[in-house]
Amino acid sequence: MSDYQLPPTLQQCAASIDGWLAGFAAENPAFEAIDHGQPGEPEPRWYVRLRGEEKEHITIWLTLGQRTLRYEVYVLPAPLENVAAVYEAALRRNDRMVGAHFAIGVEDALFLRGELPLVALTEAELDRIVGSLYSYAEQAFPSLLRLGFASKFP
Repeated sequence: MSDYQLPPTLQQCAASIDGWLAGFAAENPAFEAIDHGQPGEPEPRWYVRLRGEEKEHITIWLTLGQRTLRYEVYVLPAPLENVAAVYEAALRRNDRMVGAHFAIGVEDALFLRGELPLVALTEAELDRIVGSLYSYAEQAFPSLLRLGFASKFP
C-alpha cells in the first residue's frame, strides 16, 4: 500500500483560502479589503488589498486553478522613461526573490507573479505568499517608479 494522498478538491482549497483570509483580515493592521472575483468566472479568484508604506495600496490577486494557485500583484504602469533600465532592474531583482518573479503584463505594466501547486497549499504557504508579495512590492516600487517616471520627481 502506498502513502500517496490525493490532492484536496478545489472546494476544499477554496474553503481553506476563505478561512485563512478571514483570519488574516482580523489580525493584520495593513489589511484594507478582501473580495471574490466576479460570479461566473471560470476559476475562483480573490483579491487582498493591503495598505502599503511605499506603494499606497498593494492588491494581491489569488486565482485557484485545477492544479495551482496563481498569484499576482500590479506593481507599476508601463514606464515612460528609462524603459530598458526599469525592466532590467526588475529582472535583476528576480534573482533574489523566492516564489515570485517580475513579469511584463498588459499594456507593458510590471507585475509580480507566481504559482503554487495545490498539493503544497497550506496556511503557512498562503502567509508566505502574501507576506513575500507585499515585501517585494514595497521594496521595488520606489526605485522602479523614480527610474520609470524620472521627470516627475524633482
